[in-house]
Amino acid sequence: MAIVSSGSPAPRGRPGREASPSDGPPRLVDPTPALEEVAPAREDGLRPRRLADYIGQSELKQVLAIAVEATRARQEALDHVLLYGPPGLGKTTMALVLAEELGVRCRITSAPALERPRDIVGLLVNLQPHELLFIDEIHRLNRVAEEILYPAMEDFRLDLTVGKGTTARTRSLELPPFTLVGATTRAGSLSSPLRDRFGLIQRLEFYGLDDLQAIVERAAGLLQLALEADAALEVARRCRGTPRIANRLLRRVRDVASVRGHGRIGAALVAEALSLHRVDDRGLDASDRRLLTLMLEGYGGGPVGLDTLAAGLGEDPATLEAVVEPYLLQLGFLQRTPRGRIVTPAGRSHLGWPAGAAA
Repeated sequence: MAIVSSGSPAPRGRPGREASPSDGPPRLVDPTPALEEVAPAREDGLRPRRLADYIGQSELKQVLAIAVEATRARQEALDHVLLYGPPGLGKTTMALVLAEELGVRCRITSAPALERPRDIVGLLVNLQPHELLFIDEIHRLNRVAEEILYPAMEDFRLDLTVGKGTTARTRSLELPPFTLVGATTRAGSLSSPLRDRFGLIQRLEFYGLDDLQAIVERAAGLLQLALEADAALEVARRCRGTPRIANRLLRRVRDVASVRGHGRIGAALVAEALSLHRVDDRGLDASDRRLLTLMLEGYGGGPVGLDTLAAGLGEDPATLEAVVEPYLLQLGFLQRTPRGRIVTPAGRSHLGWPAGAAA
């Protein structure tokens, strides 16, 4: 199976997320890919290549394994697949696994790179029978690109307009059967006509602690690290349920172990290494704690409005809402109410504040 990266990277902001005016230095626990992780080949060493090696997402694997087996038996192209869920959970990896299972090439691009009609047309006309076309951030496709995709996905046909004005005419080109695999963090942002053309629509969920520990242990083996079981568990506890963050944290632990000359890596070394990056035992970093501390010290734990918090932290409200808050809400450390944000008792406890304490 070959991987072909098509198009250019997203022109604005960090990959995988729309740009924000206040995008600062990348966070170690940000689930969107860092610059060195954009090219799929950079992560290939740690990516599973077959469904049997893919850890976690058991329901998704079962559905796709049946679809792949049926497709191979009929010698057809796999139905179009839409994968959605938070960033960093393995949508790109699953597309590459599907291509490997089917024995075909996977062409990779992202919606922001398909700005002009000729970009998407060029990809489609060069597809070979049964190949996979993976489009990341598919919710960001422009209207023209979407309209080109409709007949291509449904009838394997490309409708082109030749000429202008009164001399314009439409030509149809037959395309070989192919599979479009779309990935998005915002399934609700897809238009209904586009979403309805996917035969398989599957959500990727956050990973449990056991699966994350297994992912860390597998990555440690591939990186030739002597990682103890309690150390793998410690990395798993701090990675926010996200394999991409787990692999990133493991690389930072490897750096410290290499510099300090540690042959075997234990939980104490993991804690020391990640403390240098200010990632605590629940995966919170400095930005997360800064938000909670401001709410507790400045506003008695809330309720407090988003704009007020953004002003106090010097952040853009949209960035605060989209980047910092989701994990705190997931942990139950933060709660949104009609009157504003409040720090929950669990959040107070994590920072060492007594329940209900006033500022």
